[in-house]
Amino acid sequence: METPQLWYVIGFAGQALFASRFLVQWLTSERAGKSTVPVAFWYLSMGGGVTLLAYALFREDPVFIVGQLGGLFIYMRNLHLIMRERRTIVDN
Repeated sequence: METPQLWYVIGFAGQALFASRFLVQWLTSERAGKSTVPVAFWYLSMGGGVTLLAYALFREDPVFIVGQLGGLFIYMRNLHLIMRERRTIVDN
């Protein structure tokens, strides 16, 4: 299957988003002086995951598709838990 240039851009953009989450996590941990996972990590995970899922769907790669779908569920769940905790703090 021939991959149009735009899909390479989409795939590499997804990889860049996904990889950048580790840089954000590392810098946040260095500032805090302990290991921590900032909310931005989960948003970058979602952005990269959705972008990579689009690329995987274009490529019709079932292994890649299932892997990205599983990750997206975890990222959404973590964001849901964070938002729920923030609402609880605001309500109290």
